[in-house]
Amino acid sequence: MGTKVFDITPFLEDHPGGGELIVEYGGKDVTEIMKDEISHTHSEAAYDILDEHLIGFVATETIIETATKSQHPDDILPLSPNNEGMEELKANGVVEGVLPKPLFANTGLSSAEDLSVETDARSDYRTHQFLDLNRPLFMQVWNGGFSKDFYLEQVHRPRHYKGGESAPLFGNFLEPLSKTPWWVVPVVWLPPVAYGSFLAFLGLPTAFQAIAYWLTGLGLWTLVEYILHRGLFHVDNYLPDNRVGITAHFLLHGIHHYLPMDKLRLVMPPTLFVVLAIPFYKLAHAVFYWDWYVATAVFSGGIFGYICYDLTHYFLHHRTLPSYYRELKKYHLQHHFADYENGFGVTSRFWDRVFGTELAPPKAAKAA
Repeated sequence: MGTKVFDITPFLEDHPGGGELIVEYGGKDVTEIMKDEISHTHSEAAYDILDEHLIGFVATETIIETATKSQHPDDILPLSPNNEGMEELKANGVVEGVLPKPLFANTGLSSAEDLSVETDARSDYRTHQFLDLNRPLFMQVWNGGFSKDFYLEQVHRPRHYKGGESAPLFGNFLEPLSKTPWWVVPVVWLPPVAYGSFLAFLGLPTAFQAIAYWLTGLGLWTLVEYILHRGLFHVDNYLPDNRVGITAHFLLHGIHHYLPMDKLRLVMPPTLFVVLAIPFYKLAHAVFYWDWYVATAVFSGGIFGYICYDLTHYFLHHRTLPSYYRELKKYHLQHHFADYENGFGVTSRFWDRVFGTELAPPKAAKAA
């Protein structure tokens, strides 16, 4: 239909007019017959069913002619065209049946707004054969038999489930443990941070030393945040090509890129943070071995940095923020919708600049 190509083999038996009628039009343009009042005027639902079975595009003579005359034929072919190619096609009267290409091929999205466009779970599963959002995701990942390359391609193409609700992960008694409201982070971790800071202030000779070491821990957290995000959460290239590695990646961070606007899977569950924090507690006391109070001050400052990080991360996704944070929000959401291989800083861009992973303003966004 137009430039769209459909494989509706799975629908043959369900077609009200019988599968034979569909087979009769195999390999033909069905634009006119779909609109034909004498034969049967098709409803919007019929077009929705077609879209669920979209498998690709075919270039018409006009499209090929436009591409041949174009100074940038790669803007048009292979279909779908990008924004510049779409404008050329429109100028030549080619519009119907041509869908514009997403601006960012890695994610299939064009802007931050696309992150909140609800995914048709049934259509998405039919098209990509990855995960059915309406069924528990964990066992689908574990039993999916996905190759690493296919998994990474799909998990970094964001979906949005029922207006931001949480898609089922385990589908059993473990489900509540996978969801953490943002307020749990300060409620659980501020008291121990306050207590550790209090002990450090009591044990160190001066308040100046206590504050200096505490701020050192806070500063070190920004580096730890960058290292964790880049070196652990995005260990994509070094991910084992087996279901253990793939499932671990999905649970640790993949699910956040797959469903980035899920409000209850944005901040870190306390149990997971304890597992990650214990090695850093031991490291702090190993590095600052000469004084337990110094190590405690540094560690307490670092944990306060973590609290700020997790709250910032949540608010970047779900709150209207002051000007500095609005820029940070644009930057972080660009990591999701445009380039997940850069932009690892969440609370600041500092370490991205130091290590050469800072996101450039998306040039393609100007054409959107």
